[in-house]
Amino acid sequence: MDHSTHHTAPAGAGNGRTHGHGHGHGQGHGHGTTWATAMQATLHCLTGCAIGEILGMVVGTALMWGNVPTMVLAIALAFVFGYSLTLFAVVRAGVSMKAAVKVALAADTVSIAVMELVDNGIIALVPGAMDAHLSDGLFWYALLGGFAVAFVITTPVNKWMIGRGKGHAVVHAYH
Repeated sequence: MDHSTHHTAPAGAGNGRTHGHGHGHGQGHGHGTTWATAMQATLHCLTGCAIGEILGMVVGTALMWGNVPTMVLAIALAFVFGYSLTLFAVVRAGVSMKAAVKVALAADTVSIAVMELVDNGIIALVPGAMDAHLSDGLFWYALLGGFAVAFVITTPVNKWMIGRGKGHAVVHAYH
């Protein structure tokens, strides 16, 4: 994506400010990107991932699917909901659906992928978590613990990307 496309909001989009999220353009080292900005981007990602993943786990379990199809559904829905949160916000700012899809893909793909890799990796590594049912505390502890660890690991990834004008930085032009 052209790095310059996120420097200012288009006419009539958002509040008309420049992106104002404080990342250092041209520095290439992430200087000026705040941890608060990275945490906000990661929380945004985590929200969509959690909605999709929990919904996928509930549906897969209710349909008595095995672990692999349930995880595939949960991961797919995590991406769908993660992208959807960005799409809705960008479309509300007056961007066409086609352009909004490009923004969402650029903004969220790496963040969601890291979040899902870490979260599902933790669930897979916690003894008994893959076989736990929705009514078992172990299921929820593993899932929520996975989200917490994924947040901690994904935040520096988002900070690094935002500092380079990538990832969630492309969305800030529309806020």
